[in-house]
Amino acid sequence: MKAVQCLRAATLGLAMAFTMGSAASAQEYTFKLHHLLPAKAPAQTKMLEPWAKAVEANSGGKVKIEIFPAMTLGGRPPELIQQARDGVVDIIWTVNGYTPGLFPRTEAFELPFVYVNDPKAANLAMHDLFESDLKQEYKGVEVMFLHVHAGQAFQMRDKLVRKPEDLKGTKLRIPTRTGAWIIEALGASPTAMPVPELPQALQKGVVDGALIPWEIIRPLKIQEQTEYQIEGHDKARFGTTTFQVSMNQARWDSLPNDIKAAFRQASGPDWWGQVGDIWRASDDGGIEFAVASGNKHITLTKDETDAFKTALEPVVQRWIDEVSSKGIDGAALVAKARARIAAHSGK
Repeated sequence: MKAVQCLRAATLGLAMAFTMGSAASAQEYTFKLHHLLPAKAPAQTKMLEPWAKAVEANSGGKVKIEIFPAMTLGGRPPELIQQARDGVVDIIWTVNGYTPGLFPRTEAFELPFVYVNDPKAANLAMHDLFESDLKQEYKGVEVMFLHVHAGQAFQMRDKLVRKPEDLKGTKLRIPTRTGAWIIEALGASPTAMPVPELPQALQKGVVDGALIPWEIIRPLKIQEQTEYQIEGHDKARFGTTTFQVSMNQARWDSLPNDIKAAFRQASGPDWWGQVGDIWRASDDGGIEFAVASGNKHITLTKDETDAFKTALEPVVQRWIDEVSSKGIDGAALVAKARARIAAHSGK
């Protein structure tokens, strides 16, 4: 009897080993995805994880994407794009503006009142123009998708802002060089830093506030360091930030067509639009959390918002003039971006 039990146990063990071995061998392609925010940030839980699971499902189990948050594979956030280009990691999610001047054409979508308040429309507009106008600046990587967040708003330690003059003399954290131009146009001093460094900078008074969306409030506990969250009429924002999820080009080129198709099917225009919805929902959740924590949510009137629009229009012209020196027709690109965003916004 004991011999029979031993035989059954051995048989079961062999069967389990075979099953586990089959599952392991089915995952023929493993990818490391590196990014800058904590694992619990909506960027990972709401966007990167669902996208990775969709790719894996599309591949029939041949693909495994391992996500490494909070720069756990080393380096600082501005180094992510080079990590992908060098093949140090396979895939990255990063902020374009952390490497100023590297993606000048895509910056058109960051400009104040080119982007107004609709991340889904902006994402779809970038998809429309990617092949014709944007792709050439993504050398060394294969772009899976681009997106923006819900837009820059003012998050202030203790200063209420209702008009451009209220920002004169303040120090504000900026996300990108276009963000720096926005702050300079409003008479404030820009301070550049990756977003994970912001809470400590606010706490120590290194900055008086930040130009940043609501989405980041909860992951970084920004509500503990600020009193006011300020945005324009009808959720109007003061520019936005562009992001990319991209793969090392050599790794992409080495993949067979069925694996490439698994990535492409998960990264089509429907997904670019869905990412806009994800960031809008995360942003709404962030401001709700801040208000529930006792912070003051300020929505400017239309006239107050128009005053900011007037003050920030020179930023658009500054960008057009600057990129023209690189042979880029900035005016045409702004016009295209505005037209495509308006078309997708239904405005």
